[in-house]
Amino acid sequence: MKLIEYVKDRGSQRGLADKIGITPVLISQWANKLRPVPPERCVEIERATGGQVARKDLRPDDWHKIWPELVEGDPGHAGRQPPSPSNILDTIPPHSVVGIDPRGAP
Repeated sequence: MKLIEYVKDRGSQRGLADKIGITPVLISQWANKLRPVPPERCVEIERATGGQVARKDLRPDDWHKIWPELVEGDPGHAGRQPPSPSNILDTIPPHSVVGIDPRGAP
């Protein structure tokens, strides 16, 4: 669940803010994506919400880098690793890249 949904369902940012020892203003900024949630606060929010708002929901673009131990248990990332710089072009279909010969020819 997204943080904005959680606070709307509960009707208060203050309750969550009090649980993790911050101001409601910060909860509002995070929920409205005005500021990113710091990784250490993601864990606190996950615990304070009983897992309803997960770390993955709070940092959807980089959670797998911050908490690699969660990748193995996530079906969306099962067995996948981010591409290494040496094989990054292998992830792009050849027909979508103009000017690059997929066979490596100049």
